[in-house]
Amino acid sequence: MAERVSIQTQDFDLSAEVAALRGQDRGVGAVCSFIGTVRDRNEGQSVSTMELEHYPGMTEKAIEAMIDEAFGRFDILGARVIHRVGLLQPTDQIVLVAVSSAHRGESFLACEFLMDYLKTQAPFWKKEQTPEGARWVDARVSDDKALARWGIDARNA
Repeated sequence: MAERVSIQTQDFDLSAEVAALRGQDRGVGAVCSFIGTVRDRNEGQSVSTMELEHYPGMTEKAIEAMIDEAFGRFDILGARVIHRVGLLQPTDQIVLVAVSSAHRGESFLACEFLMDYLKTQAPFWKKEQTPEGARWVDARVSDDKALARWGIDARNA
């Protein structure tokens, strides 16, 4: 079985990751993917860099549990989450969520479910550098609402 979760400093290649997720599984009829990138603005302020931190081991375990939850909720064949940590610049890729299934609907739903979880519950800490100095970034209320539609209470209040 292919690795489902990677926390890494190095960039990733979408084509290679999708090819690995699909493998030789002839039952795969759809792959849905999402890539998040660093923006140069947040909450009206310019952002020059973003630094992401995590607790090794704990972060992977938490994301693995949500992938297990996605398998329980949706008819999917595979899932892959890559999240980068360290110092990132605007336009850098931060996160990849990719899901395979027999039909597109299940992969779209599972991909969105996993991304909603990652935005609110995954144990990452983000610090942005702005012209006014460094600031820590919290999950937004809109992210908490997105998670709530899956029946999961956000713990970020």
